Amino acid sequence: QHHTVTAVDVIPEKVEKINRRESPIQDDYIEKYFAEKELDLVATLDAEGAYRDAELVVIATPTNYDSHKNFFDTSSVEDVIQMVQRVNPSAIMVIKSTVPVGFTEAVRTKYACENILFSPEFLRESMALYDNLYPSRIIVGYPKMIEAFGEENDAIRAIAGNHLEEAAHTFAGLLQEGAVKEDIPVLFMGLKEAEAVKLFANTYLALRVSY
Repeated sequence: QHHTVTAVDVIPEKVEKINRRESPIQDDYIEKYFAEKELDLVATLDAEGAYRDAELVVIATPTNYDSHKNFFDTSSVEDVIQMVQRVNPSAIMVIKSTVPVGFTEAVRTKYACENILFSPEFLRESMALYDNLYPSRIIVGYPKMIEAFGEENDAIRAIAGNHLEEAAHTFAGLLQEGAVKEDIPVLFMGLKEAEAVKLFANTYLALRVSY
């Protein structure tokens, strides 16, 4: 609605539908917005091309939980991180996939990549766009300075911490700008806290459904 957005997918049929302004999933609000709104949105299969020009990359790939192996398959998230690093290392990446607590810190270390944040989403099936337009809260996790660099260099920690805090506030502002609801509660916290919030919310929902 307010910014240039490129959606990257690996399924050609989805890309074609989005570019024809047809919803690839059952969602009344997506269908309504495609029909009625002027949207600066294009879908593509060319991931590298999309990432190369991006200021901000939102990673929302599947991380299915394997109950037999007791772990989330986060390989698709890491694939995106590596590709963004290769073609546009200055881009800020925001992970929205469901991941285990500690994952974001771990990949920041593994790939020596500072520019990764985590922002949980709380979306219901067939109500995804509505829940973005009227969110219950917006949460963005960013690494506290000591988490990111240890204690050895206060100057480096201060510069990096300010940069990431600013990026977190910028991303939260984009979510607020795209919403219809006003006065949305916005919470900023550490990476592990934000990851835990998502897992706790999923667990609470699963318990409600089971009861």
